[in-house]
Amino acid sequence: RTSFVIVWQTIAVAFAMFSAVPVPQPVWNEKNMRYALCAFPLVGAVCALAWWGWAVASAHFSFPDLLRAAGLCLIPVFVTGGIHLDGYADTCDALASCASPEKKQEILKDPRCGAFALIRLCTYFIAYLGLCAAVRCTPRDALCMGLGFVLERALSGLAVAWFPLAKSTGLVHTFATAADRLAVRRILTALCVLLAVCLVAAGGLCGGGMVLAAVLVFVRYRRMSQKEFGGISGDLAGWFLQKTEIWMLAALVVCQMVEEW
Repeated sequence: RTSFVIVWQTIAVAFAMFSAVPVPQPVWNEKNMRYALCAFPLVGAVCALAWWGWAVASAHFSFPDLLRAAGLCLIPVFVTGGIHLDGYADTCDALASCASPEKKQEILKDPRCGAFALIRLCTYFIAYLGLCAAVRCTPRDALCMGLGFVLERALSGLAVAWFPLAKSTGLVHTFATAADRLAVRRILTALCVLLAVCLVAAGGLCGGGMVLAAVLVFVRYRRMSQKEFGGISGDLAGWFLQKTEIWMLAALVVCQMVEEW
């Protein structure tokens, strides 16, 4: 019974932090924080189910294409509460400053939203909406996108347990230091490999393209975070997740077009 309670609290910690899904709020402690990063991909599974459900409902009720695309575009925001978009916006502001890593860290802490953040958010949603309008939501492709939601969070958790941290404060530092980092790295690496294999097996060219896109963003994340900020932080983790999501969706759409040709 005690083990079940710890597992449930671990999942609740992940959902309370990384989603807008209402869950009980357990007190964070050493036991329920140890593997909280391993529960993070479950938030992606909820995004996947909601995305698939909207795609099915759109087809069943013959929703207009723009309405279908808008729902697909906004579902991840509704599930997460926009927590990752906040980090994406702050990181875009900091990167656009072309300042030193120390100054960029100060920009990340600034609660105000700068011009570059607004510009990048607008362009992000326009691109995401266009891709959602272009994507075919066949059962195979919906499965691929669903696996992508899980994969991006597994990679994000892996980065927290693996990459250097930019500072010794903040939520990423809290999760990283509370985690059994070696065990978390092993679990999430195995999960990433499994998800990549499933994507290729289920989606063929489309699945392989999505895996390649995720890996390329992951590599860039490591290099960019180290060079521009001296390590990762919560805001950079949000930037990575949003970048991975849109590039995997873009890879899916491009591969669908190649298959049609």
